Amino acid sequence: MLSGMSDTPVKQQSTAAFHGQAVASFSVALAATAIGIFRLDANAWVRGFLAVAVLYLVTSAFTLAKVIRDRQEAGQIVSRVDQARLEKLLAEHDPFEKP
Repeated sequence: MLSGMSDTPVKQQSTAAFHGQAVASFSVALAATAIGIFRLDANAWVRGFLAVAVLYLVTSAFTLAKVIRDRQEAGQIVSRVDQARLEKLLAEHDPFEKP
């Protein structure tokens, strides 16, 4: 028996608790870093440089995560298209048909 497209695994969604934990963790880390830079015993230009470096690091991390997610999703789409083509070929193939 052939398995149809309805048998493909459903994409896992993160829970609300996991999402909340991720947002809270990010917020705490960013706030702690900002407070640390603000209270640092250094010149204003050193604190400014560190603040810009942290913002650059955060935006780079978001961009990297998006690129990795996009590549993974593209691979899943190609796999589903290939699976659909194979299922179509198998459904149309009659092994008892004379050539």
